[in-house]
Amino acid sequence: MDDLPLHDLWSDALARVGVAETPFAEQLFSELTARYREAHRGYHTLQHLAECLSLLQLHIDEAERPGEVALALWFHDAIYDVPGHENEEKSADWARDALIAAGLSAEAAQRVHALVMGTRHSAIPDGNDACLLVDIDLAILGAPGERFAEYERQIRMEYAHVPPEIFEPQRREFLSQFLAREPLFQTSTIRAAREAQARINLRAAITRP
Repeated sequence: MDDLPLHDLWSDALARVGVAETPFAEQLFSELTARYREAHRGYHTLQHLAECLSLLQLHIDEAERPGEVALALWFHDAIYDVPGHENEEKSADWARDALIAAGLSAEAAQRVHALVMGTRHSAIPDGNDACLLVDIDLAILGAPGERFAEYERQIRMEYAHVPPEIFEPQRREFLSQFLAREPLFQTSTIRAAREAQARINLRAAITRP
């Protein structure tokens, strides 16, 4: 997805929360898209962001506060340091502070902060919008087989510095945690569309020689 459709989605998110398109908001859009273009990213790129935002459009009526969910998606991987363990915290803090500066109320900005924090894989989504956001973020697990295989290659590229004998068992353990979830997806519509394929994908990845 090129910048024009992404910019339209950014504008839509701002409009939904009543934030004007100011030079600051435009600069924020540029900073966010630059982050998702960073060279060390293989999966957590504009492709992933665009896939998430496109999926949200299909489920927009299921969100209680769709603009806040959209903004949380924009920021959820904004800070992505592969060996880092505070990416979500840093991304959430940036979202809250930047959105307040852009004109969003502190209360709404704090809700966006909480949504971004909910994308931590150790977190349990709390509330309708958090469940929708997390399901959208994890929807790649239930993508068609070809896209899931591409995702796996993209993740491996991000961890190219990790030797196979370390990466592969840790990756299998990581994916096994998702396979063990019952259900994997919390929202009924995404579960119906993606759960079965996700389990096929995950089993194949875990058992791959």
